[in-house]
Amino acid sequence: MKIHPYLSFNGTCDAAFKFYEQCTGGKILFKMTYGESPMAAQTPADLHKRILHVTLQIGDYLLQGGDAPPQYFSQPQGFSVSIDVDNSAEAERLYKALSEFGQIKMPLQETFWAARFGMFVDQFGTPWMINCHKQG
Repeated sequence: MKIHPYLSFNGTCDAAFKFYEQCTGGKILFKMTYGESPMAAQTPADLHKRILHVTLQIGDYLLQGGDAPPQYFSQPQGFSVSIDVDNSAEAERLYKALSEFGQIKMPLQETFWAARFGMFVDQFGTPWMINCHKQG
């Protein structure tokens, strides 16, 4: 069994996943718009350029998402996408890149469990946590 976070957006999925790909060094493996899908004829024309599904590979992990139909979209809450890294420099880099134009919830800092830990909501509304464990 594998668990992959699936993020829902309200028309900003394409921009968000291009941003995540750039920030993480990952690679978009698959992307399909509503207009490219077998559902195109049943989808209103103004939704054709929205993303039906996208898969981003980051190392050995997948982050997936899509633009929810407007009647099904709700703001993300009650979860965070958590990234664990091995060194403080990478934690600092990811935190700075992903939080750009977002809302800082907890500045990246040393905690009793981590060399670096911080929380933010990115510019697309996705909540994140960046964690770098203390060595030894």
